[in-house]
Amino acid sequence: MSDGLSARVVSALPVAPAWLAVPAGVAAAAAVLGVAPLAPDAARMLAITVFCVALWIATPVDPWFTSLIGIGLIGVGFSAELALTGFQSPATWLVVVGLLIGQATGDSGLAGLVERITLDRMPDWVAADALSAYRYLLVVLSAGGLALAVLVPSSLVRVLILAPIVLSVGELFDDRAATIGLFLGPLFATYYGGAGILTASLANIIVTGLIEGGGGPSISWTLWALWMGPVMGVGRTILVVAVTYTLYRPTDRDAMTTPDAIESTSASPREKRMLAFLLVGVAIWATDFVHGLHPLFGAVVVALLSFAPRIGVIDHGAVGDVDLSIIFFMGAIFAIAEGLQRTAFTDLAANSLLSYLPADPSLPLVLAFVTAVSMGLAFLMEGLAVASVITPVFVSFASAAGVPLLPVAMIESVALNGYFFPYQSAVLVAILGLDVVDSAELSRMATACTVATLLVLLPIQIGLFSVAF
Repeated sequence: MSDGLSARVVSALPVAPAWLAVPAGVAAAAAVLGVAPLAPDAARMLAITVFCVALWIATPVDPWFTSLIGIGLIGVGFSAELALTGFQSPATWLVVVGLLIGQATGDSGLAGLVERITLDRMPDWVAADALSAYRYLLVVLSAGGLALAVLVPSSLVRVLILAPIVLSVGELFDDRAATIGLFLGPLFATYYGGAGILTASLANIIVTGLIEGGGGPSISWTLWALWMGPVMGVGRTILVVAVTYTLYRPTDRDAMTTPDAIESTSASPREKRMLAFLLVGVAIWATDFVHGLHPLFGAVVVALLSFAPRIGVIDHGAVGDVDLSIIFFMGAIFAIAEGLQRTAFTDLAANSLLSYLPADPSLPLVLAFVTAVSMGLAFLMEGLAVASVITPVFVSFASAAGVPLLPVAMIESVALNGYFFPYQSAVLVAILGLDVVDSAELSRMATACTVATLLVLLPIQIGLFSVAF
């Protein structure tokens, strides 16, 4: 992310409401869960958590700086081993390597190839009518956004790769509604549709990493794709397209500029190599049921090929252009989660959550409850911070309730991939920072997609789990 974009992203955050809501909200949540008074260690760990979450949302300093403070506080208050536990998680390094892959993908020119092919293959009869052209471009670019979610394991990087393409295509239309639709539709498709692919969403990676680190089952890439891909990947992309078309579409069928002739749609050797490297990564992820390797290793192979001398597509010096400060954020997230678990806060909170449910609750009821708790906390803090606090609680909660952890983890991730306002997600803040849409337009789109997911797709997903488990 460029320095200019970083500045706009930070300035777009609604600082005051988040700063006031987070400490009070977390304190209120602790009271509602019935976990007060706490043991001294648990109270100290919760205080560190509240402090870090408040600073992450209010951003008086950069998130990586807050993360370092949190890691330092955990080290002083508990132990260096606990403070550094997050850096041992494969999920942390998967995110870091995903950023390297995103840098290579962007620099390879592969995104420009997608734009050229999309416009060149648009039928003449479609190009003659603005509404038909809009439908064609919205569907094709959104499908491309979902495909990119399979290839590139960082939603923020995917948004920054796609943004120039959709902005360029949107300039063909004189109607602002069409420009906004072609901007938001594909970006939401690659972001929201990423819920169906394990490596495509940071929430997925953090939730599964926390569960595995807490002694839960290891959830493979193929298992996630099998259960979540059809509904929350493909289905959610279709839903995003439908919502976008409902909210934003051209009203004047002549309000379109005919695209210039495309000089060439053939891929350069560099673009072909980058696509081949990405497909190698997908092949490794899709066969993890055979070799059992964590998705990190598939990403490592792609990064090594992309940066390799002679065959690679990017110079080693480009590593310096990648903002790797997220490693501190990931380290702090996992350290906080581990600390809450070791101090028995998670067990206390899980038992308190159970008190809100009837004895021997059904799986659909439990999953609906998980959704409500996750989304409720996401109004008070950024979704990834919610994951660090609530996921260890859900691990204990599922065990005590006697329900399988797999559907609980997946439904929690769906809830953490549903937003209403930009402050809830760093990716939405980044989209807002591109200065194409205002906060009201972005909130309208996010709310519509989230409500449609809750009303249409979530019952289908829960129904599938209820039949299978």
